Amino acid sequence: MQSRTLHTWIARHIAVRTRLAQVGVSYLLFLMVVTRKHSLEEAARFSGLHKSQFSKFLHTHSPVAMTTLQHLSKKQAKRWSKTLHNLSRHQLPWKIALLIDSTLQQRASLHPENAKKFNHGKGFVIGHQWTNIVLIVNDILIPLPPIPFYSKRYCRAHDLAYRTEHDLVVVYLKQLNLDEYIGAHDPRDVLVLTDSGYDDKKIENAIADKQWNFIISLGKTRSVKSETVYRTTPKSRAWCHIATFFRRHRRLKWTTVRCMTNGAKRKRMEFRIRHSMGYLRYVGKVQLVCSEPKKRPDGRRKYFACNDVKATARQIVLGYRLRWAIALFHKDVKMHLGFEDVATSSFDAVQSHVHWVYCAYILLHMSPPGVPPEVKSVGEKQRKIQECLAHKEKRRVLQKLTQMGGVERYKDELRQALTGT
Repeated sequence: MQSRTLHTWIARHIAVRTRLAQVGVSYLLFLMVVTRKHSLEEAARFSGLHKSQFSKFLHTHSPVAMTTLQHLSKKQAKRWSKTLHNLSRHQLPWKIALLIDSTLQQRASLHPENAKKFNHGKGFVIGHQWTNIVLIVNDILIPLPPIPFYSKRYCRAHDLAYRTEHDLVVVYLKQLNLDEYIGAHDPRDVLVLTDSGYDDKKIENAIADKQWNFIISLGKTRSVKSETVYRTTPKSRAWCHIATFFRRHRRLKWTTVRCMTNGAKRKRMEFRIRHSMGYLRYVGKVQLVCSEPKKRPDGRRKYFACNDVKATARQIVLGYRLRWAIALFHKDVKMHLGFEDVATSSFDAVQSHVHWVYCAYILLHMSPPGVPPEVKSVGEKQRKIQECLAHKEKRRVLQKLTQMGGVERYKDELRQALTGT
């Protein structure tokens, strides 16, 4: 009964045509349970369907996966945005956060479509790059459709115009209509958070054009000016690097910011910060903040720019810490939902798989049948669903054994499963 309820519940929440519903629901349910590896062979063994059905489903129907993720994202966002409260338990002045970060989907070789070498800090990684944009509403994380990065070879083969990751993010932000997700809202309530990898004037101006606020980690060589210098010098001169700016302004006092971590072991963290109003080159007036851990200041200094001139330096530093949520999201989809467990050569199938993984993440956070509301972690939610399915199988066996000739029929079923006939 629980299995039937889960299938019906998933089918009711996804936008899939009737002829694709069985394989689509089976694949989603497979992603939502605990398994050693989320491969097509395991999906076939779990559902009783043939492996080729899942292979064809992923390769041929990638638009279905994209449409379903968009549908679920909007549905979940509308559910949680009915009454908006401030981010981070009322400590911040903004109500909606957009987090931008990329992750790599590792592959074994360069032979699959669109695979490329990426320098990931500790050597090269072969695979696909995905830029994820996630929405945080009332402390709930909702993944939006991700941005795939297309290599130059893939663009030539498919007659596509090559674009850098920054260009793709700019186009995405310009086309993103948050009214479709959270309804009518004040754009000043939106905060966009990125690390220094997205410190680009085009991205920053695209955010400002939307009348959204941003907190962006700046590279050490990003050019800035103080207010005084900006008013007294030509616009093309007297710019200096952000690191040099704070070395020149040692008169700015350090202040201490204390905050608590969000993990199971809540610890107190202390930062010392100093800030100044200034101008970011090619962008405009911003607040500039220098921050470093109080106990280990050497080599861990960060610089931030925020275009909300009313925010305090403490709010800027605490707001940037919300970015940790997208790192936890990447960890969950890779560790529990099989984000990297893909062996197909077609990039359309890879794209479908990634979108279905994000759909499974949203469904797990929508209180599926059999999962108590107090269960928070993705792994624990999967175990609860697995228990529901196991109980259903036990009841089926007991029901068969109590029927006339049920013992012999069950023996035949086990014999066929063991011999594969």
